[in-house]
Amino acid sequence: MKYKKSDLLKPEYLLNAYASGLFPMCVSEFNNEILWFSPDPRGIIPLNSFYISDNLKKLYRKNKFKIKFNYDFKKVIESCAYSKTRKIDSGNWISNELIEAYINLHNLGFAHSVEIYFEGYLAGGLYGVSINGAFFGESMFYNIKDASKIALIALVNHLKEKNFLLLDTQYINNHLLQFGAVEISKIEYLKILDNALKINTSFL
Repeated sequence: MKYKKSDLLKPEYLLNAYASGLFPMCVSEFNNEILWFSPDPRGIIPLNSFYISDNLKKLYRKNKFKIKFNYDFKKVIESCAYSKTRKIDSGNWISNELIEAYINLHNLGFAHSVEIYFEGYLAGGLYGVSINGAFFGESMFYNIKDASKIALIALVNHLKEKNFLLLDTQYINNHLLQFGAVEISKIEYLKILDNALKINTSFL
């Protein structure tokens, strides 16, 4: 079966892609085409060995920030796309087409955001896709120091409470390494993904 370009970002295709270990990115080097990736090795954060520094633990317990889930998904994904401080290594891979596609997934209950507020201001956050016991992290940003880190801590705590098995980070960088992110082989990743997809749970 041949797919039109517009079909590739429809919810059913996106969900099937994630469940198969694939994810899309807009690549500037290819005229902003949306390409599909399944890296080997793959980055994940093992939920049971998630590491938080003592300073971050203290900051998290102070309740300086207000944590919300799915409160303003659109603003979070747009902030990830356009903020100069978003936590990715290079390039702006979140195109307007992808923003629209993830908002559609959000409206269907498959894409979620974690928002961090400080004095009523959106200080940082992250978003990703969930299917059963797998959460596929996409991007994070901050407007106030440490807000994206607080968002990640809140996400991991939430995933543990909901009995998730997999937190996929796609790739790893220095920001994620401090939390215990590791690289595993594609074969190992697909085994974990398969087990995660069998877990009967949901993000909310």
